[in-house]
Amino acid sequence: MGFLMKLASARTINPSDIFIERWRDSGAAERANCQPFLLELCDLIGVARPDPTRNDDRLNLYVFERTVIYPRAYGAVSTGRIDLYKRGCFVLEAKQGCDHPPAAAPSTTRTRRGMAVRGGAHWERTMREACIQAQTYARALPPWEGWPPFLIIVDVGHSIELFADFTLSGTRYGPFPDASSSRILLEDLARPEIRARLAKVWTTPLDLDPERAPDSEVSPLPRLAARQRAKRATALEAGSCQRAL
Repeated sequence: MGFLMKLASARTINPSDIFIERWRDSGAAERANCQPFLLELCDLIGVARPDPTRNDDRLNLYVFERTVIYPRAYGAVSTGRIDLYKRGCFVLEAKQGCDHPPAAAPSTTRTRRGMAVRGGAHWERTMREACIQAQTYARALPPWEGWPPFLIIVDVGHSIELFADFTLSGTRYGPFPDASSSRILLEDLARPEIRARLAKVWTTPLDLDPERAPDSEVSPLPRLAARQRAKRATALEAGSCQRAL
């Protein structure tokens, strides 16, 4: 039983209310708060917590801080770390802003602003940049892992934003389910349908594809592999045609 469920049982309160109350006032401390927030989010939506990281990334199917290496200018390479990765499901990039600028404090007291004050132009720009960063990390994954259907951008304790590309091409990520409802605010987690949506992102993301037959019972990872094979086959056929010409 997760922390939230234990606390809810002891206090006879809805777990989502406890989660929202617990995280509402957090801010400006991404490194300290990211993993506790995501662990408790997993408990809230009823999915397994991430696995311990192993020394072989081929075995790191669902972990925090998944390492990726991507090229930079002039032949250089950089190492990045995906805040939370689940193969065949998502790349998650986390930030944490704050609700208002820190109040004046004595010089001996440290205050934090985080990545930006929420709701402002700088915060919106930082969230867009986080999405680009997540896509860069997804691109840096080994080709045999394929593109994840979802990018998730989190402002810890404030919002969870979803971007989907059900073509698995990595070129069509767009707000999911649409631009007006892709950003899930902390208070929205009180709604069962929102928690159910996130649970599917975590477990069977391709079930959320609006073009998929609703009664299909095929599991998501075989579908992902099939689409990747089809994409490679199309590329090979195109290459063969060009060679024939």
